[in-house]
Amino acid sequence: MTGPDQANADRESPAGEVSSAGDVTRLLGQCAEGDASAFDRLVPLVYDDLRGIAHRRLRNERQGHTLSTTALVNEAYLHLVDQATATWQDRAHFFAVAATVIRQVLIDYARSRGAQKRGGGAVRIPLREELAGEEPRTVELLALDEALTALARHDPRLEQVVECRFFGGMSVRDTAVALDVSERTVERDWSRAKAHLYRMLAAEPDPEDEARARE
Repeated sequence: MTGPDQANADRESPAGEVSSAGDVTRLLGQCAEGDASAFDRLVPLVYDDLRGIAHRRLRNERQGHTLSTTALVNEAYLHLVDQATATWQDRAHFFAVAATVIRQVLIDYARSRGAQKRGGGAVRIPLREELAGEEPRTVELLALDEALTALARHDPRLEQVVECRFFGGMSVRDTAVALDVSERTVERDWSRAKAHLYRMLAAEPDPEDEARARE
């Protein structure tokens, strides 16, 4: 097994065929039963979704960053392989786990660049409409992670909802399935989480505002 790119290239199903959530759930069950080949067969079915998640999280990243969409997917793949025999209930649960993995990969990347020192080399991500409140802005990734960790101490499920919705790009419905709660609960938790994070991140300077101030 050489990675998701090779697994995607080796897919034998007809071009344009759309895999069902049932196919993913079946393969996840086989992974949990110890079928070593099931994960390889699973990857082509979820690769495009994982790549889409990675692309959304990296779009509008500042110039000069070295983590590409493909690199993020490949790194997430390596983490997921280590959990290939985990008990994944269904597709939604798998992507909830993937969202947590993608968050951790991004944090590890930020730390490797010395981003714990505020400013210069910090890795920043766009909040956009998902978390930004009234105006889209960017924040330092580690600051967001710290805010999420603090949020988890207040209410662990709020952190999980943010991981699913923001880092995983999951719908309200899929998030509800993954967390075993109602869609209404997800919507309420999502609103609460955004309000908490917006307050916690309000003091984090927006580099675009700083640039305009220097003009």
